[in-house]
Amino acid sequence: MLSNHFENGTEAARFAWSRLSHSDNGELDGVGLLSTSTCNRNGVESLDYEVIENYGYREEQAQRGNLFVIYNAGVKWFFALLIGIGTGLAAVFINISVENFAGWKFALIFNIIHKSYLAGCLIYILINLALVFSSVYIITQFAPAAAGSGIPEIKGYLNGVDIHGILLFRTLIGKIFGSIGSVGGGLALGKEGPLVHTGACIASLLGQGGSTKYHLSSRWLQGFKSDRDRRDLVTCGCAAGVAAAFRAPVGGVLFALEEVTSWWRSQLMWRVFFTSAIVAVVVRVAMGWCKSGNCGHFGAGGFIIWDISDGQEDYSFEELLPMALIGVIGGLLGALFNQLTIYVTRWRRNYLHKKGNRVKIFEACLISVLTSVISFGLPLLRNCSPCPVSDAGSEIECPRAPGVDGNYVNFYCSKDNEYNDLATIFFNTQDDAIRNLFSAKTIHEFSAQSLLTFLVMFYTLAVVTFGTAVPAGQFVPGIVIGSTYGRLVGIFTVNHYKKLNIEEGTYALLGAASFLGGSMRMTVSLCVIMVEITNNLKFLPLIMLVLLISKAVGDVFNEGLYEEQARLRGIPLLESKPKYEMRKMTAREVCGNQKVLSLPRVVKVADVVSILQSNKHNGFPVIDHTRNGEPLVIGLMLRSHLLVILQSRIDFQHSPLPSHSPGGSRAIRPNYSEFAKPVSSKGISIDDIYLSSDDLEMYIDLAPFLNPSPYVVPEDMSLTKVYNLFRQLGLRHIFVVPRASRVIGVITRKDLLIEEETEDSTTTELQSTSRSET
Repeated sequence: MLSNHFENGTEAARFAWSRLSHSDNGELDGVGLLSTSTCNRNGVESLDYEVIENYGYREEQAQRGNLFVIYNAGVKWFFALLIGIGTGLAAVFINISVENFAGWKFALIFNIIHKSYLAGCLIYILINLALVFSSVYIITQFAPAAAGSGIPEIKGYLNGVDIHGILLFRTLIGKIFGSIGSVGGGLALGKEGPLVHTGACIASLLGQGGSTKYHLSSRWLQGFKSDRDRRDLVTCGCAAGVAAAFRAPVGGVLFALEEVTSWWRSQLMWRVFFTSAIVAVVVRVAMGWCKSGNCGHFGAGGFIIWDISDGQEDYSFEELLPMALIGVIGGLLGALFNQLTIYVTRWRRNYLHKKGNRVKIFEACLISVLTSVISFGLPLLRNCSPCPVSDAGSEIECPRAPGVDGNYVNFYCSKDNEYNDLATIFFNTQDDAIRNLFSAKTIHEFSAQSLLTFLVMFYTLAVVTFGTAVPAGQFVPGIVIGSTYGRLVGIFTVNHYKKLNIEEGTYALLGAASFLGGSMRMTVSLCVIMVEITNNLKFLPLIMLVLLISKAVGDVFNEGLYEEQARLRGIPLLESKPKYEMRKMTAREVCGNQKVLSLPRVVKVADVVSILQSNKHNGFPVIDHTRNGEPLVIGLMLRSHLLVILQSRIDFQHSPLPSHSPGGSRAIRPNYSEFAKPVSSKGISIDDIYLSSDDLEMYIDLAPFLNPSPYVVPEDMSLTKVYNLFRQLGLRHIFVVPRASRVIGVITRKDLLIEEETEDSTTTELQSTSRSET
């Protein structure tokens, strides 16, 4: 019924509603169960971010004192340190590999083309093809979950959706080495998105103590087994990935806050900030060590990736119009990019990738050859331009020696004092192309024809490449596209206003920000990242302006890139804002007519097995009876906990009567951590559990294991309030109940303020101001 109301938005909020009955085939009128969609065609499953306050949990909390609280906090900070170090080292390794592969490749090609351009073109194609083939082979044969940027999947995980395989050790390995091959192979994609996924994998693996499958685990590190704790670690890993990719620690914190996480608190902010700072220190130390030539090409560019601090000093009021135009263009091209990638991704999913891994490998290799031919061949068709007269003391050299990074590349030029402007940005790494487009004091270096040619071709290649079976990020390609049309607008602005203090590189920076804003729809984090990577605070207001305009224009047409891709992948994200139609609906109205499966407090093992085999539900209300025989809901039992009980045979009993003690009849009760599900894993299946005929005839008292205090909403609560409660608390199930017949108390703000007693000792109490029963 709900899908009829939200045909265009059900992926963001899928609900399963049904009536609730008690164990004796009677009915508990007016009670329903609200849950996230936990099983769909893509095999995604919801995460249990809610704390299950059963008897085992309460006993463990009662045994823990202040020393444990201090120890637990210290371990969390230590894990943040390890995440920062691990992500920083992974980023350094990827950067060293990519930049050295690219440096060796271009140095070799420039040496060969002195003798034969045809031989150079063939060698260039073969080198790129080998690197891309290694990447796509690793992904298709070893780590399928490592394809793409990984940000939609991680965003879904932090939103409460677990997708099998996204945080495994092999996914981490595939992401690292696959990124080296795809980026080093010259495809129109970046390594920044995959680095976010890499940081999340490192954080998750540290939280579970390593990988048990590959015998790389440590019990000492197994401190955070709950989904709630892993969520915090993965958030730290996401921020660390951005900080490592752009060397922007503050931008990494804001990226995690704005883009990926759905739940935030001040304590987490401190740990995320600490993790990003550690990443910055690790990358800075590595670059300092590499400056002496130990790492080849890596480290030579400095900590700031694209430093334009020596660019345009100021801007005038007349320039605001072309700058606003850049924002509009960024919104239009960004929205178009999102829409085209949707069409291409659907076509790939429905027709191409269904044919198997061989087709995926062939597709990636074909795109590699096409990219290599275009990047090598198009500059050959462009006439060279004479070098401009350089000013005294200028550090810009024209032309640059073949194989050396910088502006004014001499490529297929008949004279020594000429350069090929199209080769300067096309036959180059993306980082160097951006550096050239951002460069100051290089007016008229690029012609409008070359920039337009590069924009059309690279834009097309970025659309076609996105979605192939390789690790692929869209940050750097977006910066390349935006800086190209931004510089193009800068050329027209210089020619129109005839002012010497206008730099085309400034407009390239604004263009890069506008395209990312129009495509990804980020504002605050993207603004800070652009300032950090360019080391220019003077243009912060202008960056804010173009981001606001591009986001507003893009929102008219579609959603952001990651939201659209998450929807295509079948990831049911709960967005921050509920749909407008939910305001007109109540919890009661969307309840279905089917009865939800429930369990009695004392249930026969054979009945539990039958229920688990007959359905895929992940939560079951548990029903008991009062002394008068009336049914009473006493809590919620999770499917994963039932499977653990069956596998370990915890608290099996011969009697069908409830245990007398609230915690069960066993002297040794189960450890609360035993019920934790392995990270990014399908966990235990009912088909994996063997029970004898004697076991099936026994009974289980569910009282010690159920959640006795699930969240409950009245039946006439608006669906908007239910949605906000569901998302903000990270819930998996909510009970819908009729209006209560009485009130036993009212809790106000001062009831939640713990005050210290000064008369007795340092004990504390929660002063009750509850009213008498009415």
